[in-house]
Amino acid sequence: MSPANCQRLWLIGGTQESAELAQAIARDGTVGCIISVTTDSARSLYPNAANLQVWVGRLNNQQLEEVWQQQQVSAVLDASHPYAVEISRNAISICQKLQIPYLRYERPALDTQQNERVIDVDSFATLLTGDYLTGARVLLTIGYKPLPLFQAWQTKATLFARILPSQIALQTALEAGFTSDRIICLRPPISADLERGLWQQWRINLIVSKASGSPGGEDIKRSVASQLDIPLVLINRPIVAYPQQTSDLAVALDFAIALARHSAPHRSDRSQIG
Repeated sequence: MSPANCQRLWLIGGTQESAELAQAIARDGTVGCIISVTTDSARSLYPNAANLQVWVGRLNNQQLEEVWQQQQVSAVLDASHPYAVEISRNAISICQKLQIPYLRYERPALDTQQNERVIDVDSFATLLTGDYLTGARVLLTIGYKPLPLFQAWQTKATLFARILPSQIALQTALEAGFTSDRIICLRPPISADLERGLWQQWRINLIVSKASGSPGGEDIKRSVASQLDIPLVLINRPIVAYPQQTSDLAVALDFAIALARHSAPHRSDRSQIG
């Protein structure tokens, strides 16, 4: 990975949008880009290109700062999941310390429509200390990490969990008290027909999910919940003080390729992104 200008972008990835950005950066070809992901399975999201490198693994604050200095990172584009707040906050802190430009790409949020049965909740703590779940048949589509928070509710509600097909996800669900008949392992995307069928098969009468936008299947869950007249509880996105933020993929791409503009004029093909 050695574009002529030797500028390096660190793209915090693991999302559909980060893959789209990586593809556009690869086509542009003027910027060296290191894409960070936390799992080997996420590596397959990204194309093989001379100016792209995928970094797999978790880094703490000190390790991240050291790697950025070693790799001569010139800018950071944060396209991580809306709920991956730890990496975002760490990245912001290090960018400010090293005086590296930072841009957050945040996928657009969806607005609640008048006919939707959406209940917005500001946090898991609010959900669990309230009376939302009592006596309900609840489908949790929140990922595996928050499942231990629901362990005390196993005797007060009938809880089902949908998780990714990974060993750590399954182990976490079992340790949180979910029996094997109340766990389903599926990798998105999940169609509306499949979503509807699962809810009906399990006789679900309450859904708990995250406000993760269309790439996270939120739009499909909203639609199915409205069709089946089932309340959909959405955990709001965490609040992070991003120094610079956009929901426009073209703006994020402009930020990435700006690293090369001082060395040679070029024309990016933004029509192929988004």
